[in-house]
Amino acid sequence: MSGILAIHTGGTITMSDGPNGLGTMAGLIEAAFDRISPAAVRLNVISFDPLVDSADIGPDHWNRLIDLIGSQPNDGVVITHGTDTMPFTGAALSFALEGIKTPVILTGSMQPLGVGPHAEENLRFALQMAEQGPPGVWLAFDGKLMCARSLVKYHSIGPSSFRESEVEGWAQRAARLSPRHFLPRRLAILTLSPGICVSAVDSALRELDGAVVRVFGAGTLMHDPELLRTFSAAISRGCRLVAVSSCEAGGLLPGAYAAGAALWESGIENGGKLTPEAALVRLWLELSG
Repeated sequence: MSGILAIHTGGTITMSDGPNGLGTMAGLIEAAFDRISPAAVRLNVISFDPLVDSADIGPDHWNRLIDLIGSQPNDGVVITHGTDTMPFTGAALSFALEGIKTPVILTGSMQPLGVGPHAEENLRFALQMAEQGPPGVWLAFDGKLMCARSLVKYHSIGPSSFRESEVEGWAQRAARLSPRHFLPRRLAILTLSPGICVSAVDSALRELDGAVVRVFGAGTLMHDPELLRTFSAAISRGCRLVAVSSCEAGGLLPGAYAAGAALWESGIENGGKLTPEAALVRLWLELSG
């Protein structure tokens, strides 16, 4: 008999209509798991109290998930989670639990339980993957198993809302599990745009320990000496800056365009093909020691 740990954080999957729109409701996930769990599975369900909309998920919740997974004996894990920040949590657990020898399966739904078949289908698939799937951290969604480190939420309402981005070196590399935690750090994702206010970028960087900077294409940015001085000054102060592409695929290619030469001369780090979410998580862990 397989022992599966199920952790319910909240999200659309257990929401119901309220006066201000959909809101989380306690007790629904436990009833759903009782209804669909195979007889051969011994299920231990732990729900956050209170449940959390994924818009409010952050490093403290990631640490809690890491600790729960490490403290509860299991042959696999299912985590139900809201979809809006699924790529952040997927990347966070993938990096923090690198080397884990059991499946950790994230899932959720674009519709609540009882509204169409989508939610129950995702739960069934997640349970199946937690019992039979490969080691590592994955998303089970709409019949597809996807690497949680490279998730892109590309559709805000459709049932098939996620796909994998191409990420270099996403496979589990650690020989053994050594869980890592997220310490309090001041980080952000900054997106460059034509005509961006450089003083606003400077003000933000003065408050941060590090930032992921979404640049253009394969690694270009506007020719603005003041912006480049702002980046160099932030790096000199000890602020870690990592560049990623604003494009979903392809990553960055230093040296491909003259318009990007000054970017790398400023000292900014190359995030390669990492998604912004994965780059932020990796930087957070590096700054957590």
